[in-house]
Amino acid sequence: MIRPTPELREAARHPDPHRRTVMHQRWEELLFLHWTIDRETIQRTLPRGLHCDTFAGTGWLAIVPFAMRNVRPAGLPAIRQVSNFLELNVRTYVHDEHGVPGVWFYSLDCNQPLAVWVARTFFRLPYMNATMTADFGGDIDYRCQRRASPAEARFRWRTPHTTQAAKPGSLEFFLLERYFLYSARGGRLFRGQVAHEPYLYGGTQVTELATLPADQAGFTGLPAKPQHTCRSPGVDVRILGLERLPQQAP
Repeated sequence: MIRPTPELREAARHPDPHRRTVMHQRWEELLFLHWTIDRETIQRTLPRGLHCDTFAGTGWLAIVPFAMRNVRPAGLPAIRQVSNFLELNVRTYVHDEHGVPGVWFYSLDCNQPLAVWVARTFFRLPYMNATMTADFGGDIDYRCQRRASPAEARFRWRTPHTTQAAKPGSLEFFLLERYFLYSARGGRLFRGQVAHEPYLYGGTQVTELATLPADQAGFTGLPAKPQHTCRSPGVDVRILGLERLPQQAP
């Protein structure tokens, strides 16, 4: 197993020229809530071939509510009724046997049923149907209730006055600069790449949050206050085609 190096983390930021763009989308008004989690606890939840990526010796779990805008297949226009929706994901940070850093999703709540079907079918991601609303005013008010769940997760935060790019080697670079996602199905591991400009992020005041999405993913008992919080106004994103990775030996 190779652990991620600064060179591998930098290389991950550059899209593979041999893989075609399959979708365009914009991610807006992202709130990143991060908790430290023991790496062995995370490792037990991962499929074979993936390893918990750590910063200062610990793993990290994130809850990330945001808005999806202008989602469309490559070569087609966006359609407002289906291209704009909300998404909330629970994720951790991983690398494969070759040290390629990425994201592992435990769940992705979404209020667009077509997007749920596409992501589950073609990207093998654990999308969940949910009822969601958001008011993107000066103070953002964001709510999510997963289908068949009686409980609602609510988040309220304020937009930052200033933003900046993450510096290589910093915690923010480790958490935000992620350009690969991993998924699994039928014992096989898959990897997808996204291409976008580096995030601009800033501090934010969170006046209300819920750990319910993490509870639903099996991570119960998180502290009420995350170890790290930030917000980004958003990025334009290209989604590259999914690739199936070589099967891991038992």
